[in-house]
Amino acid sequence: MLRPEKVQRVEEICESLSSAKSVFMTDFKGLSVDDMTRLRQEFRKAGVKYMVVKNTLARISAEKVGYSDMVKYLNGPTGLALAFEDPVAPVKVIHDFVSTIKPTIKAAILYGQLLDEKAAEEISKIPPRQVLLGQVVSGIAAPISGLVGSLKALMSNLVNVLDRIKETKQG
Repeated sequence: MLRPEKVQRVEEICESLSSAKSVFMTDFKGLSVDDMTRLRQEFRKAGVKYMVVKNTLARISAEKVGYSDMVKYLNGPTGLALAFEDPVAPVKVIHDFVSTIKPTIKAAILYGQLLDEKAAEEISKIPPRQVLLGQVVSGIAAPISGLVGSLKALMSNLVNVLDRIKETKQG
């Protein structure tokens, strides 16, 4: 039986896990206190919650919210990077973190889907959300602007033809 403070901690972890768009399990072994402080600051700037958790409490929480697949990755020093807005923000912060020793990603959960270490690292190559939205908008706008240009050229040609017809009838 868990003590009341541990029950409260499990509930906090459960709430965070269930409301996060992505969860990255990290191993922070070898990071100095200064590095850890800088890493937490970078996570905060990116809107990511970083929690160092006891593996036993994390296992109980994972089972409770239906993430039993992540239990096998909960060994050694574990930190959970939870994203509530931009699901790729945690991996971007880890990837861009400047230190002699970077935290390693054990695994991740992205929109409820478990990703292994390699797949989680691949996410760092995805452009930020705003860039993706810009690409979608430009992809949609390009054919429309081409259509507008074509219609303008057709109307211009029509006006030219009508002017020539008018000139021939007058002259």
